[in-house]
Amino acid sequence: MDLSPQRAFITELAHASAEFITPFFGNPATAVEFKSDESPVTAADRGAEKVMRDLITARFPDQGIIGEEHGNIHADAEWVWVLDPIDGTKSFITGVPLWTTLIGLLYHGQPVLGAIHQPILGKLVIGDNKTTTLNGRPVHTRSTTTLTASILVTSDHRNLAIYQDEAACDRLIDACRLYQTWADGYGYLLLATGFVDIALDPVMNPWDIAALIPVVRGAGGTITDWSGNAPYPAESIVAAATAELHAATLRPLARS
Repeated sequence: MDLSPQRAFITELAHASAEFITPFFGNPATAVEFKSDESPVTAADRGAEKVMRDLITARFPDQGIIGEEHGNIHADAEWVWVLDPIDGTKSFITGVPLWTTLIGLLYHGQPVLGAIHQPILGKLVIGDNKTTTLNGRPVHTRSTTTLTASILVTSDHRNLAIYQDEAACDRLIDACRLYQTWADGYGYLLLATGFVDIALDPVMNPWDIAALIPVVRGAGGTITDWSGNAPYPAESIVAAATAELHAATLRPLARS
């Protein structure tokens, strides 16, 4: 399948959303609201998603959209765009440039194209399950195969205990060389571009996941849910630089 037109359009969506978001970042006047689940949201989140949705409906009126901020339309369509305008809003509202915009494209319900964009740092990663590029240049995951040589990132340490087996997660962390809470979408960008070896999140939504899968796979990584099953649709993610490392990651996560 030739995804060149979709790749060009996902790049357009990434830059259009960045143009809207950037003036809000690092601005103390940016107001923060909290949703019913206590997660933060700003006008940048809502406005950037609307910018992307408007571009999609104008260009591809028959294609569906799944979005974090404005809901779903035609979610059962052949082609569906999955949007997370600011993944890592906690970083965004505290002036930390490790948030990203996630844009995924589903074909018959499965992710075939994904973009992870960090405009402040000037990084746009796009993957199609076969190849992944950073600003147009091919990138690859590291060749790490053992936990003792690996760098592990996750989004929120507390969620490991809340949503999964805390003792199992501690076993995994103890087995790795380094551990950092740098994940959200940026952690998977680091994985795909060869800076970390494992990225995992114990609880996720469709808009958190869809863009990551083609990026990680295209860079040579392996990505599944917490139990090693298909990553989409799923509610958790375990991604690793190599198949061997992924298998090694799942072993300590297995519940006692």
